[in-house]
Amino acid sequence: MPIYVEKDYPVYTVVLDNPEVRNAVDGISAQQLADAFRNFERDEKALVAVLWGTNGTFCSGANLKAIEGGHGNRIDKDGDGPMGPTRMRLSKPVIAAVAGYAVAGGLELALWCDLRVVERNAIFGVFCRRFGVPLIDGGTIRLPRLIGLSRAMDMILTGRPVTAQEAFEWGLANHIVDNGKSRIEAEKLAKIIAEFPQICMRNDRMSAYQQFGMSLKDAMTNEFEWGLRTLASGDYLVGSKEFTEGKGKHGTFDE
Repeated sequence: MPIYVEKDYPVYTVVLDNPEVRNAVDGISAQQLADAFRNFERDEKALVAVLWGTNGTFCSGANLKAIEGGHGNRIDKDGDGPMGPTRMRLSKPVIAAVAGYAVAGGLELALWCDLRVVERNAIFGVFCRRFGVPLIDGGTIRLPRLIGLSRAMDMILTGRPVTAQEAFEWGLANHIVDNGKSRIEAEKLAKIIAEFPQICMRNDRMSAYQQFGMSLKDAMTNEFEWGLRTLASGDYLVGSKEFTEGKGKHGTFDE
């Protein structure tokens, strides 16, 4: 199967494995991707997901050759996106482990993730610009929100390749790692995130996403409401006790 899942709880790794087409996604694999992340959302033992592509490539986008065989990506305003999970708003974070090409729809999958751990050889780009294939999985929305309109327009209008270093300088890549290490380092990061009090982390994450399009007043109110839900959980009482007992003093995250 071109999509499979490996679980090392609390980490849940979704793997794209179709090397013949550089992990391009057709209609069948898009459905499998969406189902994998729906299962992640339901799995109470899975706290953070990683999305990774085998054989040195993250994802080269939609599999255009599959259209001729009747297995093209679904094009519908409702339901899943053409690349699968790109319309989902999960309650738990997802980290993209990017090696090689993350282009066209593959770029949009990486943008859908919360964080991107990127190998030095990674290339981002709107390569579909060459063939008249639109960004239809959130690329024109998430890219400007991540890196600003001017830089997003550079990528969207020219389709040019963007290196890992440039992506890091722009804020598109969060971490640069050695080639061959993106999955390992992404899973390490996932385990660190999974160790934090989950209700607080997830609620802060959701507030950060929801503030787009809100006025400052409404966004502040929404943040406060999410904060109240966190306080109602009582997790902060445990954390306060741990702090008074010496945990996390002087900004340490080692314990």
